Amino acid sequence: MKKYIKPSKVNGTIVASASKSVAQRAIAIASMAIGQSEIISAGNSDDVLVAISVCKELGAKIEEKSDSLAISGGLSLPKVPLNLDESGLSVRMFSAIAATLDGEVVLTGHGSLLNRPMNIVENSLSPLCDYCRTNNGKLPIVVKGPFKGGEVTIDGSISSQVLTGILMASPYAQRDTVIHVDNLQSRPYIDITVGMMKYFGVDVENQNYQVFKIKSGQRYQPKTYTVEGDWSGAAFLLVAGAIAGKVKVDNLQLNSTQADKAIINALIYAGAKVSMNDNHIEVTKHQLNGFHFDAIHCPDLFPPLVALASHCEGESRILGVSRLRVKESDRAATLIEEFCKMGIDIKIEGELMIIKGSKPHSAKVSSHGDHRIAMATAVAALVGDGDVEIDGAESVAKSYPDFFEALEKVISDK
Repeated sequence: MKKYIKPSKVNGTIVASASKSVAQRAIAIASMAIGQSEIISAGNSDDVLVAISVCKELGAKIEEKSDSLAISGGLSLPKVPLNLDESGLSVRMFSAIAATLDGEVVLTGHGSLLNRPMNIVENSLSPLCDYCRTNNGKLPIVVKGPFKGGEVTIDGSISSQVLTGILMASPYAQRDTVIHVDNLQSRPYIDITVGMMKYFGVDVENQNYQVFKIKSGQRYQPKTYTVEGDWSGAAFLLVAGAIAGKVKVDNLQLNSTQADKAIINALIYAGAKVSMNDNHIEVTKHQLNGFHFDAIHCPDLFPPLVALASHCEGESRILGVSRLRVKESDRAATLIEEFCKMGIDIKIEGELMIIKGSKPHSAKVSSHGDHRIAMATAVAALVGDGDVEIDGAESVAKSYPDFFEALEKVISDK
């Protein structure tokens, strides 16, 4: 699907979509809890639909209502391989959860997920269950429980998602689990996981993000849980306000532990006008200057940050390039390729991405099947010297199916 973005001003209010990262965790935990849970405002992104489908295959009963999910939890061995589609979080999370079952489970997917490295899943889970095998470091993954627990050391430098899965599975281990983590990245996502586990009745001892201890025999309790708004998707629309007019986004929690809440700091560093209250943030265009930003713990902010930096006077520097290599695309290479088509100069120096601000040109760009690339190029194109055609725009469905509708809503000169 192609989308065409012309130079436009923005002025309006939108309601943030549901956080897929939060919703996926909530659906998984509720499906493990024996009894009836309700997940409110889970959203309809592709990744959330994958989590619902997988939990149904694992034996949970899920009734999809207009704005909630009624989940009757309790897992059992699936009759077919679990298809995780293109959801990186789901495959890493459900690999560990499946290992709590007494038998063999196969997990597979398609598209970009087939090429993403799964060695870390195999290496991390193997000491904790009967076995965990990959296809030469790629999908499919085959795991066999029971989840034995004990001590394990995992590499946290590539992704925090494997740790999330092991944490969520550990209460169901045969004995206490102690997880040693080397060089953990994306710590805020672990805060989401640990906080949600606590909400559903399970305690985790976190020793400075280096050691996690979980006592066996704990069980998740059924709860009603409301999914908060998504800072990751909202970041693109807030950047739109900073470069093209004014945007207010409702349904955002300022006390959220979501990593991408850090977009506020980047907007302030760049010079945008930012105002906030308890559940919304408003960003207004102002003179924008180059900024420096550490995105090591929030790598999903790179695309909206590049869109912002492309409209700043001078150079902007974003730290954390290595975190981009194993996303839906190689986002470092993809950002350079697609923004270069619009006349934006981007280069890499070690862990730094350096963006030289300039007015984007008319161009034909590709999302490379990556939802965040589609959104970033769309936002950057709002202030330029011509129309931008985005090929593969349907990729936004992975996290924000209504993104282009939301963008259209705030465009004031249609």
